[in-house]
Amino acid sequence: MRADLPTDVLATFDHLFAQAAAAGEPDPTAMVVATADAQGRPSARTVLLKAHDARGFVFYTHLDGRKGRELQGNPQAALLFHWPRVMLGVQVRIEGEVEIVDDAEADAYFASRPRGSQLGAWASDQSETLASKETFETRLADVERRFEGQSVPRPPRWSGFRIVPRAVEFWYGAQFRLHERHLHERGDDGTWSTRMLFP
Repeated sequence: MRADLPTDVLATFDHLFAQAAAAGEPDPTAMVVATADAQGRPSARTVLLKAHDARGFVFYTHLDGRKGRELQGNPQAALLFHWPRVMLGVQVRIEGEVEIVDDAEADAYFASRPRGSQLGAWASDQSETLASKETFETRLADVERRFEGQSVPRPPRWSGFRIVPRAVEFWYGAQFRLHERHLHERGDDGTWSTRMLFP
């Protein structure tokens, strides 16, 4: 049963996110996304958080790339934010189910992207084998000609994934590895509980 993130969990994330920006983290939106294929083989990569609210955490990608295929076949994911400049280091770990954002949300975000990024989304067969850099440059030039003088629409197989949390852990670094850990978990009935973990 889905239930929105508790207000205090979202407020804690927002507070730490703001601290990360103020502390000069190179990109506070950077997060590792871990997925698994149908055989349970994991993979991970860094992407950028583009939206978050009580419903969850959103990033955008090609649906037919490796992570897109894995998330559609096995709609579970784990996220990791690491902000080493905040206090003595902070990690936020998020696990949950995954859903594709609706078309209106994806369209609105795509329209906000720089034109070069929009064109790149059309030119790229994400995660597929590329024969040469020149091949991609040719495809990009073709796309530029195709959309010259007009707005670039969102590619039909490009969208966002929302991770709907079932667990959120705030990990606070401390000397001698005496870290402080707070785990928030959503039960099957949709209610949230909180407990501390040993370091």
